[in-house]
Amino acid sequence: MPQSRSRPHVRRASAGLARFLPTLLAASLAACAAGPDYHTPASDMPAAYPHAAALDAREATQPAPSLDSWWLGFDDPALTRVIQRALEQNLDLAAAIARVDQARAAASHAGAELLPQASLSGSVSKQHQSLEGPLGSLGKNLPGFDRNKTLYSVGVGASWEIDVAGGLRRGAEAASAEAQAAEAEHMGVRVLVAAEAADAYFRVRGAQQRIAIAQQQVRTNARLLELVQLRLADGIGAERERAQAEAQLAQTRVTIPPLQIELETQLNRLDVLMGAQPGTYAAELLAPTERMAVPQISVAQGPANLLQRRPDVIAAERRLAASSARIGVATAEYYPKLSLSALLGFESLSAGKLFTASAFQPAAIGGLRWRLFDFGRVDAEVAQAKGANAEALATYRKAMLRATEDVENAIIALTQLELQSKDLAVEVVAHARARRAAEDAYKGGAVSLFEVLEEDRLLLAARDQQASVRADNARAAVATFRALGGGW
Repeated sequence: MPQSRSRPHVRRASAGLARFLPTLLAASLAACAAGPDYHTPASDMPAAYPHAAALDAREATQPAPSLDSWWLGFDDPALTRVIQRALEQNLDLAAAIARVDQARAAASHAGAELLPQASLSGSVSKQHQSLEGPLGSLGKNLPGFDRNKTLYSVGVGASWEIDVAGGLRRGAEAASAEAQAAEAEHMGVRVLVAAEAADAYFRVRGAQQRIAIAQQQVRTNARLLELVQLRLADGIGAERERAQAEAQLAQTRVTIPPLQIELETQLNRLDVLMGAQPGTYAAELLAPTERMAVPQISVAQGPANLLQRRPDVIAAERRLAASSARIGVATAEYYPKLSLSALLGFESLSAGKLFTASAFQPAAIGGLRWRLFDFGRVDAEVAQAKGANAEALATYRKAMLRATEDVENAIIALTQLELQSKDLAVEVVAHARARRAAEDAYKGGAVSLFEVLEEDRLLLAARDQQASVRADNARAAVATFRALGGGW
């Protein structure tokens, strides 16, 4: 008897286990998503920059600023105002923010694919039945047949695709990584906008200084021409000397229009970077300034820091993660897809009887889809995903190399331009001294006008190059901050 009493319990337990096994199997399969689990590739970045010692040894007039707001290190209020305005109003930056919003929405959509979907429906349909159709031909001979019908229906439906192989989860991973890449690219645009605005600003200041030098030289040459004309009037000069002085004055004036073109072009560039029509803010920078003090730049953290600072490297790594997840999306197509659907609804020919037990019509559907015979289509999709992953890996490694190259090139340019600037300062002082001596000797009749004009030419060239190198030095510092990933 005890054995016979235990059999119903055994049968119920067996039945419960049989119902639980599919759920257990689905849960165990869902715990392991198809495709490889992503791991950030190991980097072989060098421990230090080869030219870091030269950068640390340079004499800077300003301390090293924070990379997040490196422009403050130049201690130039006009530069700070320009960059802040560009970061607030630049249209490329606005477009990048919009791309981030799109990527985040796509990631949210991909994540929602893992959850059930529910819908509410309702309808009222009126129909005048054809007597020649299948229903009309049968029902027209029946008593009480009415050709005019009104059908009322309302229902709540739900569907859920069970992520057996983890393809949906891999898709959500890929979309999330793409959203993170878009955010990194947005930061990259921010870095670019700040650097471009600073570059244009220093080119404006450089052009203004070069124009001022040329105009000063025009005045000097004009005074020299007056001296030659006075000597000619006193009978101690020659017509050839006046022609030489006139040619030198014209040659100096010729250098101004190209510099004016550079100035106006860069002012227009700045306005566009600040999201304004050309000419909007040009008046704010009309007054020249000598401020081009380059701050100290620290590279003590080494190239490895670029993996966390450079937005392009971060974006490349996130796109590599997305491509790895897409391998799982493609691999999941090897496995069956299960879906569950349910409908709780009411349907009636009478509105008064719609919400009654007799009008209740529930439905449940279990679906299975399995791509068993597709003649290698899944194989091709997996191979394509793996190829895209290999391409993304190469792009990521190239981004790391390019980041190190950018920093190295910027460091070399900055240090060499500072050396050049020091030598030019010595050259300018020497040419100025030689020019004064030549003019004094010419007044005393010891040398010809040619020596004076030649010293004028050399002095103008040296001063112009000095102003150009001073602006290029500031631009090289901006390029170094940009290469280090500063500005976000």
